[in-house]
Amino acid sequence: MELSKSLLRTRGGLDSGKVGMIELFFDLVFVFAVTQLSHGLLAHLSAMGWLQTGLLLMAVWWVWIYTSWITNWLDPERIPVRISLFALMLGGLIMSASIPEAFGTRGLAFAAAYVAMQVGRPLFAWWAVRHEALARRRNFQRIALWAALSGIFWIAGGLAAPEQRIFWWALALLIDFAGPWMQFGMPGLGRSSTADWDVDGGHMAERCGLFVIIALGESLLVTGATFAGLEWTAGNWLGFLSALVGSIAMWWIYFDTGAEAGHHRIAHSNDPGRIARKAYTYIHLLIVGGVIVSAVADELALVHPDEASFAGISALLGGPILYLLGNALFKWVSSDRSTPPLSHLLGILIILALIPMAYGRLYSPLTLACITSCVLVLVAVWEHMALRRPPPEIDP
Repeated sequence: MELSKSLLRTRGGLDSGKVGMIELFFDLVFVFAVTQLSHGLLAHLSAMGWLQTGLLLMAVWWVWIYTSWITNWLDPERIPVRISLFALMLGGLIMSASIPEAFGTRGLAFAAAYVAMQVGRPLFAWWAVRHEALARRRNFQRIALWAALSGIFWIAGGLAAPEQRIFWWALALLIDFAGPWMQFGMPGLGRSSTADWDVDGGHMAERCGLFVIIALGESLLVTGATFAGLEWTAGNWLGFLSALVGSIAMWWIYFDTGAEAGHHRIAHSNDPGRIARKAYTYIHLLIVGGVIVSAVADELALVHPDEASFAGISALLGGPILYLLGNALFKWVSSDRSTPPLSHLLGILIILALIPMAYGRLYSPLTLACITSCVLVLVAVWEHMALRRPPPEIDP
């Protein structure tokens, strides 16, 4: 096939893996989605609210990361690919708008939008590569079939009673998340190989880094909007500064060395598909989830600095733990480390040690927020100094 007619990205050029403006435009939908998720968790701060928000977050992430895989293969500057992204934006907006009532009156709308995107995207990609190698075509056939299988349970959940919906959707997500791990194996079609997922490592790393920025930006938006509506007392100033310092520390932990190391590792790997599946498709969900939960915790510390519920305390401690765990795993699998970073593990242990005092109401939410922000700063400084320390001289 002539190159000019191919919808695939060109590889090997200086800007071949550059993130396009249409991709950034597409991401704006997910700024809205992340905002909806954090506000939804704040409105339903209970054990069930945690479960429901976690499930919806996984669905939102799955839509976004699958689209990033597709635009890694297909050139978003080509008109058919652009039109497909615009169609996905429509589905994403409908899905995002349905989030507050996804377990209420808009369950079917959420499920239908999700299934339409998850099935329609690989079908379009299958059409786009119809003149390419058989292995590439087979890959999208398998992905479409797996999406259709999980879609049955998504739609069934949307039609089910609200109290039963979470079970149908949990089963659907289990199928969705098992697909890449099982390499989309299908009877008669075989299974994909990570070698078939010849991603541009630089593009994948940059796309996931941008989503982390989206989540951090939403965190700052929540903090700023909440602080603007409060009386500017000394306590509120302390909560505001604690939230800002925590967000800066989160940025530093991810972007100071981790993002660049992951970028280098996947860009120079002989099997970038394997790293992309593990480090970016799965592990980054923990990182994004940690930022969203931390944003909820920051608002709780500002609005209710003296008293919090069990679920609220779980957010105050769980957000930083999720974020540090996600970063520890990401840096572990995207480097030559034999273990996760010690700084991250220590940070997790310090926050875990706060659990008895936190649930025993020995510390106020504002105090807990300040402590966890200090722990994040400690982790960021420790890792920065450890990685910047010159190697010891060797005595001849």
